[in-house]
Amino acid sequence: MAARRTASGTEDKQLSLIEQARRDQLIRITIDLVAEHGYAGASLTRIAQTAGITKGAVLYHFASKDAVVAAAHERVLGELVSEVKAAVEAVPADQAPAAYVRRMVGHLAERPDHARMIIGAIANGDIPDPSARRKPLTSLLQDARQARGLPPGPDLRTLAVIVGGAIDAILAERLQDGGYDAQAAAEALITMLETALFA
Repeated sequence: MAARRTASGTEDKQLSLIEQARRDQLIRITIDLVAEHGYAGASLTRIAQTAGITKGAVLYHFASKDAVVAAAHERVLGELVSEVKAAVEAVPADQAPAAYVRRMVGHLAERPDHARMIIGAIANGDIPDPSARRKPLTSLLQDARQARGLPPGPDLRTLAVIVGGAIDAILAERLQDGGYDAQAAAEALITMLETALFA
């Protein structure tokens, strides 16, 4: 059983299977509502109505709307990080940046609700340390150069910022146009990245 968190963030008791199932349901509903209506449109009332329960019942499981949204964002981010990490760990270090880009774009293109949730969190300022988005990629870039025996080269922090911005742009384009080939765009980005990284 998982522990339920109080408004102050402390654990107050173990969750029953029913409570855990309800929390999972509320998180899934919140992801869907943020994807469809944006952060502002995912009100506590709308979350409760969609779940078929009262606002008070939602507040039994989460201290506030912000707490439900934070749990939904944490779930989406956790799934993304897990998938990207597995892709990166499955290839040699010099291929890890390409695997990172492919899986990041692939995961979010396949799950537009997750992409909207993450974009909403960024736009809403809910990501406390924006540099946390680029640090893993910067490390992958450094490791890739070292794996090829290359000396320190381009400004890898800036390269990571550029790649992160390009991934955001690819996903935004895909969200605007469902027919946009995000994977082809990811491959073009990889070609540009590897030219800058390994030249």
